[in-house]
Amino acid sequence: MPSMSVFSRREFLKSFGVGLAGLALPKSFYSNPRLSIPRLGRVASESLSVYSEPSDQSVIRFQRFRDDILHLYQDVVSEDGPGYNPVWHRVWGGYVHSAFVQPVENRLNPILEEFPSVGQLMEVSVPYTQAYRIRQNGKWEELERYRLFYTSTHWAFALVQAPMEAPFYGEAFYRVDNGLLNLSYYVKAIHLRKVDASELAPIHPEVDAKDKHIEINIDFQSLRAFEYGEQVKDFYVSTGIISDRKNPDLLPTATPKGSHQIISKRPSVHMGDGSLIPDVDKFALPGVPWVSYFSTSGYAIHGTYWHNNFGHVMSKGCINMRSQDAKWIYRWCSPYPQEINENNAYRTKVRVY
Repeated sequence: MPSMSVFSRREFLKSFGVGLAGLALPKSFYSNPRLSIPRLGRVASESLSVYSEPSDQSVIRFQRFRDDILHLYQDVVSEDGPGYNPVWHRVWGGYVHSAFVQPVENRLNPILEEFPSVGQLMEVSVPYTQAYRIRQNGKWEELERYRLFYTSTHWAFALVQAPMEAPFYGEAFYRVDNGLLNLSYYVKAIHLRKVDASELAPIHPEVDAKDKHIEINIDFQSLRAFEYGEQVKDFYVSTGIISDRKNPDLLPTATPKGSHQIISKRPSVHMGDGSLIPDVDKFALPGVPWVSYFSTSGYAIHGTYWHNNFGHVMSKGCINMRSQDAKWIYRWCSPYPQEINENNAYRTKVRVY
């Protein structure tokens, strides 16, 4: 690995004479009631049809493509369905179905100066950020097809100054380490938000762990959390698709029914299609957030940034949830983080039916 310049935020701002404050919009922009700021959505499929009406029977006007950012002006529940997810978005030029539109934000962040030896957990706070690597000759290059997406989580270990030449202009980057691929890559520091310790604190720790359990209903594509036998949360999810896999080395894609328990939890996991090798140009899902494993075979409840079709089967066996919902489950269920390596820690029961 070539040598790199690790520097402080103070030095960075001094050397370039800029601050993040210049990136902010005036408060009056947000407080003006006459202004309506549309939400943003990222296209999470190869292509997405824009229809003249909120119906797939209407005229297709044009296509939008993967990682295009859309302005979402209005949500529409269409009488034409589809029944499992009738929500459409009104966008420029027409309507798109919501299944593969990830709601996103575009928030920039302060730059961290110091990092714990174990790394700092970070969350992507922009629609996506491009990853780069450094060649042996010191040249920075884009990792083709390797982007980190909104709400995905990653471990950052150092602040690095990029080259002064275009397109980097000496910007601040974080070094992100991917243990599974034994690879370090670099992303813009302002695109990653620090996950504070308070965000990892257990939810409802006053409730005895034995009095919590989870029920996942495949027919209704729902996950319900219970305390003392009473439901406290209800989420739409996406469980595993039914497939006819014949290869015994591949796990069934249907979510396993029956009684399970939370075995372990990780706030960030690199997942893929079963061919995970140290080649970042292969299909992969880096930074899957808020992973709660309920099977020794690798099935888990986790956050999802590659679709927005909750309420319909979509996964390869895991329980897909909106990232913020998976985070709630991660914090609520046991074992809690400090108990993960304790053999006597109580493990939340999970029933899939």
